[in-house]
Amino acid sequence: MASPSSIPATPSPAVNPPLPADDPTLFELDLRALRGHWAAAAARSPIGGEAMVGADRRAQALGIPGERLMEQAGTAVAAAARALAIDTDRWGHGPIVIFAGPGNNGGDGLVAARRLARIGAQVILVFVAAENRPRGRDAARNWDRVVREKGVTIVHCPAARDVAVLRQGIERASVVVDALLGTGVQGELREPIRSAVELVREARAAMVPILAVDTPTAVDLSSGQPSDPAVRADLTITFHRPKTGLRTKMGAALAGRVLVAPIGIPQEADRG
Repeated sequence: MASPSSIPATPSPAVNPPLPADDPTLFELDLRALRGHWAAAAARSPIGGEAMVGADRRAQALGIPGERLMEQAGTAVAAAARALAIDTDRWGHGPIVIFAGPGNNGGDGLVAARRLARIGAQVILVFVAAENRPRGRDAARNWDRVVREKGVTIVHCPAARDVAVLRQGIERASVVVDALLGTGVQGELREPIRSAVELVREARAAMVPILAVDTPTAVDLSSGQPSDPAVRADLTITFHRPKTGLRTKMGAALAGRVLVAPIGIPQEADRG
């Protein structure tokens, strides 16, 4: 299995850096440096999925647009994807394939696709949804941006048979990004998400490194319990604070290495 370079387990908290979308140094950092760069976020106490949703909503009620939070998160994802590709000697040796679902987790993937294309990556964005565009306002706005982005090839997969077409050649990806679903999954996954998760698992079996956005799809952010099937990642990038589910035995096994990126949620919105 391809694996990133060793990341220190307990970095010392550093002075808060600029937020990802405002950070001119972000795309110069490898995984070790990213871990140190965001050490202050990683040093915060962990919270569960519901508490994170509440903090996000309170931040928006305080006047921070959801679109801005998504831009921060997606930029952090792009930086992590680049660093993972470089640390595994795969940067430039194949496309970065981003599997994006129809919700906000997928919206983070859309931002990442745009950001990666602008630093010269070849990006294949696989939109896995029956819908023709994302559901939420913020994700839909980022969809309108990424469809105009040169360097991003968009593949729409509204059904399992469309996902199956991608099996041939998935091993040539430099990195696969799992931005299919966040937390809150209960029971078995439905199509076409289920087939997409199976394809991500096949990519990992073919030695392609997997980056999960917020949590590996079907792994609960609060409990760490997986639904069936679930993604097993080499690296997971989560946001604002560590998540309790990714620190359980099962959650940690499925998340792999974990980065925690700040996205600009203020202290007054954070009651967890």
